[in-house]
Amino acid sequence: MIAGRKPGCSLPRDFFVDDEIYRLDLDRIWRRSWLFVGHTCQVPEAGDYFTLEVDSDPILVIRGEDGAVRAFHNVCRHRGTLLCASDSGRAGRIVCPYHQWVYAPDGRLLGCRGMQESLDRSELGLLPVRTEVVEGLIFICLGRDPPGFEEARAELAPMLRPQGFERARVAKVIDYLVQANWKIVWENNRECYHCNVNHPQYIKANFDHYNADDTSPRIAEVLASAARSSEEKWAARGLAVTHRETGMTVFPERHWFSVNRTPLAEGYVSETMDGRRAAPLMGEYAEPDVGTLRVRAVPSFWNHSSCDHGVSTRVLPAGPRATRVRVIWVVDRSAVEGKDYRLEELLPFWQLTSEQDWSLCELAQRGVSSSAYVPGPFSTYKEYNVEGFVRWYLRQVSGE
Repeated sequence: MIAGRKPGCSLPRDFFVDDEIYRLDLDRIWRRSWLFVGHTCQVPEAGDYFTLEVDSDPILVIRGEDGAVRAFHNVCRHRGTLLCASDSGRAGRIVCPYHQWVYAPDGRLLGCRGMQESLDRSELGLLPVRTEVVEGLIFICLGRDPPGFEEARAELAPMLRPQGFERARVAKVIDYLVQANWKIVWENNRECYHCNVNHPQYIKANFDHYNADDTSPRIAEVLASAARSSEEKWAARGLAVTHRETGMTVFPERHWFSVNRTPLAEGYVSETMDGRRAAPLMGEYAEPDVGTLRVRAVPSFWNHSSCDHGVSTRVLPAGPRATRVRVIWVVDRSAVEGKDYRLEELLPFWQLTSEQDWSLCELAQRGVSSSAYVPGPFSTYKEYNVEGFVRWYLRQVSGE
């Protein structure tokens, strides 16, 4: 099937509907890759935890008494019972609801009443999941031999630091079950071909609905001028200067992660409906005109962050035709809801953009599920990043 796929065209039907291919995706990608799971500000104190599921694998993320954030398989070592059923909470000790085995937040087995004295408790701690934290973002890898993380840390950390995610608080979380394969969700994210018609609020604030075919001298000068003036201001303030995301930038051909700072349209200092700040400045920002920080990590994460808030989207597989999506809004930890920000001003921009996308993804899933579906050609002007994603996916799933 991979060999028969025509370059520059969408994937064949079975890649979006077949259960065997979905299981291959889990084994070759989801259980081998670094996955974004959440923000450290979701577990601010010792014993704070949240849970998630990567298909059938329940995971527990918890802050220990030593301050470290760790992840474990959310499974009792006795007979496999789910330990923490709540989405989030606080637990000084983790107690199995079935037979009351007791674990410390660092995973050690503390108690297993009713068991024989000869039992070696040291061998029955919670099964750990490799965890990395970079500037307030938590990543895990379910594989026994995870890929290196240091290159990602070196590139992400200096770009993330000014945003102050480590000094943030959660303003709102919204969960979605999108009735579409996870690859359709990512393909939608990787192009703005659909933006002009489907995201009226997004295109007012951003430039990426212009692509490689927009050769008008006026448009080219607007983009170049915005990039020049923004990068000069950012450099003067000590912020990292990066490329602007226009032209033929392809992700994720080179890495599983990508980060850049991008100018906003004139009159916008934040991705809000009116372009104005909706909350206090975050992190190290002294002025609001810092554009948007954009972070992406396949297969599980993208983020858009403005001067006053960040919006993280976590993607997890939930079957061949379903994807769990969590959208998290964070603000500076000093911000008080109702006083410093209001959700009705903070949420709509990305809530609308996200929900518009989920509707499109579900329509796409219904269409590619048809026996009449035949893969169509990608636009070389508008969908080069979709082609980049498909190439990345095929390399991963083929085991290259």
